[in-house]
Amino acid sequence: MSKTLIKICGLSTPETVDAAVDAGATHIGLVHYEPSPRHVSIADAAKLRVRVPKNVKVVLLTVNMQPQPMSEALQEVQPDVLQMHGGEPAEWLGLIKSKSSLEVWKAVGVKSRASLEQAERFVDAAHRLIYDAAPGALPGGNGLLLDWRLLINYQHKLPWGLAGGLNAENVADAIRYTGAELVDASSGLESEPGVKDTAKIRAFCEAALAAKASA
Repeated sequence: MSKTLIKICGLSTPETVDAAVDAGATHIGLVHYEPSPRHVSIADAAKLRVRVPKNVKVVLLTVNMQPQPMSEALQEVQPDVLQMHGGEPAEWLGLIKSKSSLEVWKAVGVKSRASLEQAERFVDAAHRLIYDAAPGALPGGNGLLLDWRLLINYQHKLPWGLAGGLNAENVADAIRYTGAELVDASSGLESEPGVKDTAKIRAFCEAALAAKASA
């Protein structure tokens, strides 16, 4: 069975980036969105990106970013993946996908089966969908748990990942219950908003990897 993909999102310090890499994360998420407590400047994101080995992919997360600043950000950070977490239209994602070598991910808030069906408009525009809990105070990172029952027997038309309230205590159940090929955690690995806990990062990665192995 293939290895579970693990994204640790909202990292902002060298120590937590190193901890995620050492624990077995396959993807490192850097959030460039000022209202978020996990926001990092483009300059800081570029510095953190340099620490990440080539076998781990760097995801730059943006929200409704305008084309010119996004172009500048991508040039400076050089991420492997661009994750859009706002109301970006499929046409915008598709243009980036067709004009660059980036993986393009789209995060969608899921509160009903209809939400999953509506997300299918991104099938030709993105490489992967990230299913998150429906937006709260922020587009993501609210610690809200997605109702996993919505994903049972759903015929996914794109590679996908599961986010929304995941932590070391529930990630194994999430993987077994939904069959998620990628799990994405942020607020569930923090001691306070925006402050990642290296022990929680390690525990999350261990639980996710063990769950796949025993599935």
